[in-house]
Amino acid sequence: MNSDPRALAAETDYDHSQALHRLQLHYQSMPPVAAMNVTVAGYDGLRLRLHAPLSTHVNDKGCAFGGSLASMMTLASWGLVALHIEEALLEAEVFVADSQIRYVAPLFADLDVEAELAADAVWPSFIATLRERGRARIGLVARALLPDGGIATEFTARYVAIAKSRTASRPNG
Repeated sequence: MNSDPRALAAETDYDHSQALHRLQLHYQSMPPVAAMNVTVAGYDGLRLRLHAPLSTHVNDKGCAFGGSLASMMTLASWGLVALHIEEALLEAEVFVADSQIRYVAPLFADLDVEAELAADAVWPSFIATLRERGRARIGLVARALLPDGGIATEFTARYVAIAKSRTASRPNG
C-alpha cells in the first residue's frame, strides 16, 4: 500500500479541486471565518495553504493581529485533517485538542499560512486508527510566512477526529 497522499489520491481518482471547493464553502459557512476573508490558496496533498488580506487583520501597530494569525493556523490545520479524512472516504468531526503558538516576528503583509503534519505524525496510522477505533489524534504544525519566506508565527497542535457515527449518538455532539 502506498503511503504517499498524492499517489493515493491518484489511485482513487480523488478530486482535490472539488474537495478544496467544499472546504472553502465550509469556511464561508461560519460567520467569524467568512468575516476574515480567508481563501484556500493551495493544497499539494501534504500541505494546505490559506490566504487572507492584511487589511482585514491589521492591528494598532499596522501588522497582523495575533488572534487572526492563531485563527488562520487553527483553520489551516483543521482543514488539512478534514481533507485527509475525506480523501480516505470517511466521515468524522474534527476538533483541535490543544495548541501552542510562538510569535517570531511581526507580519506587515497579507496573511499566508501553511499547515502540514508534525514530524512524528503519519497519515496512514491516523486513518487506520480512525477506521478501527472511530477516534484518532494527529499532530500538525502551521506557520504564518513572511514575504521573504521566513516564519512570522509557528503553531503546533494536536487534532482529534471522531467518526460521525460516534458523534451522532451524543446528546450534545
